[in-house]
Amino acid sequence: MEVKTQLNYLRVSPRKVRLVADLIRGKSVQEAERILTFTSKRGSEPILKLLKTARTDAVHNFQLQEENLYIKKIMVNPGPTYKRLMPRARGHADPIKKRTSHIILILDEKNTKSNKKNNTK
Repeated sequence: MEVKTQLNYLRVSPRKVRLVADLIRGKSVQEAERILTFTSKRGSEPILKLLKTARTDAVHNFQLQEENLYIKKIMVNPGPTYKRLMPRARGHADPIKKRTSHIILILDEKNTKSNKKNNTK
């Protein structure tokens, strides 16, 4: 069973968050948490928080085994861009784009068939 969690309007550029998301795609939840804990990128803390939320939802709401969870899919999409102006010389202004991100994280179980067999006994 899939568990979907999302984080909207994160004030970090999607390009920067995708660098961190690529590190953990397809990994188990325990391994992904270790990677994110020691990654020194700005996008690692929000993704770690999102991963812990998804793991807790999977265990408490869907009764899935924590050891069998892995990151099935993680997507980083652009959110709205805040536009600001920076004053420049001679009355000009340069635009500044403050980009935001939407992160979608989907967890799934590795051994769903063997778990069903064990539950029926």
